[in-house]
Amino acid sequence: MIPLPSDRNSRSTGTSPLRPPPIYAGTASYKLDNMHVADHLHPVINAGRVAVITGAASGIGRAAALEFAKLGLKIAIADVQESKLTALGKELIGQIGEANVLVVPTDVSKIDQVVKLRDRVYEAWGEVAVLMNNAGIGAKGPSWGGLDAWHKVFDVNLFGIVNVQQTFVPSMLHQENQALIINTGSKQGITNPPGNAAYNASKAAVKSLTESLAHELREQPDSNVTAHLFVPGWTYTGLTGANAGKEKPAGAWTAEETVLYMLDHVRSGDFYILVPDNDTKREVDQLRIMWSAADIAEGRPALSRWHPNYKALFEEYMRDGLAQLE
Repeated sequence: MIPLPSDRNSRSTGTSPLRPPPIYAGTASYKLDNMHVADHLHPVINAGRVAVITGAASGIGRAAALEFAKLGLKIAIADVQESKLTALGKELIGQIGEANVLVVPTDVSKIDQVVKLRDRVYEAWGEVAVLMNNAGIGAKGPSWGGLDAWHKVFDVNLFGIVNVQQTFVPSMLHQENQALIINTGSKQGITNPPGNAAYNASKAAVKSLTESLAHELREQPDSNVTAHLFVPGWTYTGLTGANAGKEKPAGAWTAEETVLYMLDHVRSGDFYILVPDNDTKREVDQLRIMWSAADIAEGRPALSRWHPNYKALFEEYMRDGLAQLE
């Protein structure tokens, strides 16, 4: 049995819904412990600072924009869905005023459009405090076939983030005040469940990219920028049926719940922000992730969790692991 990581006390504002007591969190990329400010104040997520959100027209991106607006940040929203983006812009203007909102239709897979987004933001406000790379699509691509889908998924899910990082990070590094980058990954990029090889591979690449970004920022002399990998759980968004008018499943969290959980852990300085949902507790995610890692360490077949010869062993592993936590 692979042991669970040890407990760690976690400092948080306690704002996220349905949050179980965390039994593990990774080494923080920055901590609040030595700051002499109230818990609700944060050097980055604070009134008057600037948030840039891609994929903002719907789902998690939209929820993040609305939450940042509640906290008093200036908001720049970007997406290819222009009508939805415009509607969100009007809603934000109603909350925080026209001077505090930028609506910039942007295809993140096009570097020239990303450069225009950066220029608009810096011309208007002169800084970026929160850069949230959230644009993503879920087009299906099997391991062979569907080559067009593969290109489209990687152009948005991976190269969209690469384009934004390449464009924004050099400017953010020269800012005097602290800033942070949140890249939206996926549990599918970690445990790689069968069904959509293209999407899984793109999100696995986002995980690797964000880990490298965090390290490079940490090693950069006098860097005031940190990176965070945001891994949502089952969230009711357009990718999971919301656009089709389907009722939210009981097991899914709303986008608002997911964003509040994410912000809570960003405030705590966590790099890996692994979000649970109503069906999957954090402990279940941990056990699944460790099983996947052990496929390599123990020389098991690829994706042994779904291999008929390992099904009973995996189920026993999960039962034993969860029983240890009771």
